[in-house]
Amino acid sequence: MALDFSKVLIAPSVLAADFANLGAQVRAVEAAGADWIHLDVMDGHFVDNISFGPAFCAAVRKQVAIPTDIHLMIERPDHYLERFLPSANNVTVHVEAQHDVGTTLQRIREADCEAGLSLRPGTPFEAVEPYLDQIDLLLVMTVEPGFGGQPFLPEMVSKIEAAAAIRARRGLAFHIQVDGGINAPQASQCVAAGANVLVAGTSVFGKPDYAEVFGKPDYAEAIRALR
Repeated sequence: MALDFSKVLIAPSVLAADFANLGAQVRAVEAAGADWIHLDVMDGHFVDNISFGPAFCAAVRKQVAIPTDIHLMIERPDHYLERFLPSANNVTVHVEAQHDVGTTLQRIREADCEAGLSLRPGTPFEAVEPYLDQIDLLLVMTVEPGFGGQPFLPEMVSKIEAAAAIRARRGLAFHIQVDGGINAPQASQCVAAGANVLVAGTSVFGKPDYAEVFGKPDYAEAIRALR
């Protein structure tokens, strides 16, 4: 079945959630209409931050029925891959990491997961072009990976446009995902360029204005605003 790229999918990132109340929060965003749950795994080497590991991802997976979307911002995704696969529907690795990219993507697909590939803002789009027929998802980072809450880099829109053009020209079927500084105006800009999966951390989990008005974050309103 052909994918419907006109449908915008929202993937809240738990990096912005309250870890002390994580189960309740991921269940709440699922009930509010989230399509995927996004998990940013950082190792302190590939990026200058440490987030969480396989046990954390497994705990989140038990809380929700929607797909779990694991983004491995780690230096050796090939070495750690098997530890994350049981908790994942999608696994995204970086083209810049230290591994055989094609082999890692093949291993993800052989495990019945969707295979994603990502590139940092400073990496030329040409670096991912050889792999576009081997992936189910291309993640265009719209901030430098490692920390949440950074401002959106508008110059990354050209990479979204390039990916959408190649996808159409070659008849490929991969999602175009964006992650980093995504609020409603940036979401509109990215979708117009060809993105169909929006990762959002603080714009979903970190909504103090909703909490002040309603007594708790209004996740449904945050997700509607992004769509």
